[in-house]
Amino acid sequence: MFTRKPLDVVIVGAGVVGAACAYYVSRAGLAVAVVDRGPVAGGTTGAGEGNLLVSDKVPGPELDLALYSARLWQTLGQELPPSIEYERKGGLVVAASEDSLAGLSATAVGQRRSGVEAHGITADRLGEVEPHLAPGLAGGCLYPQDAQVQPALAAAELMREAARSGASLWPGEEVVAILADREGAVRGVRTARRELRAPVVVNAAGTWGGELAALAGVELPVMPRRGFVLVTEPLPRLIRHKVYAAEYVADVSSGSADLQTSPVVEGTPSGPVLIGASRERVGFDRTLSVPVVARLAAQAAELFPVLADVRVLRAYHGFRPYLPDHLPAIGPDPRVPGLFHACGHEGAGIGLAPATGSLIADAILGRRPAIDPGPFAPDRFDTTCDAA
Repeated sequence: MFTRKPLDVVIVGAGVVGAACAYYVSRAGLAVAVVDRGPVAGGTTGAGEGNLLVSDKVPGPELDLALYSARLWQTLGQELPPSIEYERKGGLVVAASEDSLAGLSATAVGQRRSGVEAHGITADRLGEVEPHLAPGLAGGCLYPQDAQVQPALAAAELMREAARSGASLWPGEEVVAILADREGAVRGVRTARRELRAPVVVNAAGTWGGELAALAGVELPVMPRRGFVLVTEPLPRLIRHKVYAAEYVADVSSGSADLQTSPVVEGTPSGPVLIGASRERVGFDRTLSVPVVARLAAQAAELFPVLADVRVLRAYHGFRPYLPDHLPAIGPDPRVPGLFHACGHEGAGIGLAPATGSLIADAILGRRPAIDPGPFAPDRFDTTCDAA
């Protein structure tokens, strides 16, 4: 069937990125519909830790995007209900060796030039910052701008606010076709139940962003990168910051398909401690990997010995939407008029969601963006064009 209300924009994907797009686009006065094959936050968002990080990004376009998004999250943290658990608790990156500390310190120098707050912590002061850290570490770096939210609740509240601005939500409906006119311009989407007609379609389908792009006849090489997270029993607030090993930054920027793990540990306002992080490209294999889970638990206990006898209540996994150059695709696709992309954020989608939504709204409305969107051009992977 057809929807009767004229739409300006259809957003495919109800994760935190799609919800942020709906939030900023609907607040700009446009009529928006959001459609998803599952519920709100039913994909990668619901399997995330809620990290809002600048500490793990080297100077460049992604760090610029993260700093912009951090400012927007601060505003959202005040405007949205406390249930999103926004907490600007800061991040602590620790180095086990002098060589690792030298690399961490060099990265921090460049980050400071880009606007990041980064404070070197000597080995003798690490215990003041995190009393339960293992002894013998070489030092670290404290990043006060790092924050955290409860990702599923944040997505739900962004979507609720978009609904207050008139947006409609169609969960449980998979998009099976992107509608186009005779000239190839987008005219909406089709699900098994309805057609949602609009002159703009936003691809916020996360890990399935490549499949949705293919429905429009374009290539976007989004690949899934699996990761596991452990959740402990509720504990007193033993861990004050998000704490991770310096090697985590290299793992994030690596293009390897092989398994990589580095300890990432953080407490939550509700009590449980979250433990990560692993990365591997195994397609959409949902098998629980006991060796990976065991390795993460051992690495966390090595970093925080106090966790050695703590019970892990559950382990879950998600699939990060990975693009080969580690940058998301954000903005209009010049190959298909009316098609916009907002996907490929890998493990940073929760942190980068507000900036992405704001850039999408700017692009649709023709407004001047807060940062240069050029590095995120969706057609940068296109190999169909002849060389000049």
